[in-house]
Amino acid sequence: MSESSNKAPHSAARITSLLNRLVYLVAKHWLLLVNAVMALHAALPALAPVLMATGYTSAARLIYSLFRPLCHQLPERSFFLFGPQFSYTLEELERLVEPDVPLRYVGSRTIGYTTAVCQRDMATYVAILLAGLAFVLVRRRLKPLPIKAFLLFCVPMVIDGSGQLFALWESTWWSRVLSGSLFGVACVWLAYPYIEAGMSDVLRTLASERPS
Repeated sequence: MSESSNKAPHSAARITSLLNRLVYLVAKHWLLLVNAVMALHAALPALAPVLMATGYTSAARLIYSLFRPLCHQLPERSFFLFGPQFSYTLEELERLVEPDVPLRYVGSRTIGYTTAVCQRDMATYVAILLAGLAFVLVRRRLKPLPIKAFLLFCVPMVIDGSGQLFALWESTWWSRVLSGSLFGVACVWLAYPYIEAGMSDVLRTLASERPS
C-alpha cells in the first residue's frame, strides 16, 4: 500500500474531528454568537450618525449602503442624532431642508443625522438583542411562544404599517417603536427555545459518539 493511501484515512479522520469540534462549539455557544451578531446589527445603524457628526463621512455612508437593502431609510421615519430633535415629520423636514426631501436624506449639522435604519427596524433590532440577553437567564425553562400568541404580538405592526402604507394615517415614532419592539421580542420567544432544544440535541449526540 502506498504512503498516500495510508495518509488518506488519517486526513479524513482529522477533518471529521475538526468539523465535529466546530459543530460542538457552535452548538455550545450559539446564543453568544447570535447575541454578538445582533449587538453589531443594532450598533451599526446608530454608529452611522456618530461617524457623520465626527467627520468620518465615508465610513458612515458605507454603513448606510450596507443597510439600504434591509430598510427604506426614510428620514421622516428615522431617528436623528446630534440635532435639536430626535424625530421629524415630513412636513417639518420640508420646511427645514427643502420642499422635495431626498428619499434617503441622512441629515446635516443643523438638524442632526439619521440612523441607518428606520425607527421600527431600530426598535426591532434592539428588542431582539435585549430579549436574547434575557434569554440567557431562562434558556432551559422558557417554552416557545405559541403561534397564535406570536401572531397577536405582530398585530400592532401589521395595523400600524398597513395604515401608513395605504395612507389611512401617519404612524408616530412611538407606535413604530412599540410595534417593532413587540415583534422583536416575539421572534426571540418563538425561535430561541426551539434553537436551544436543537442545539442541546446536537450536544447530546456528539457526547454519545465520543469514545469511552
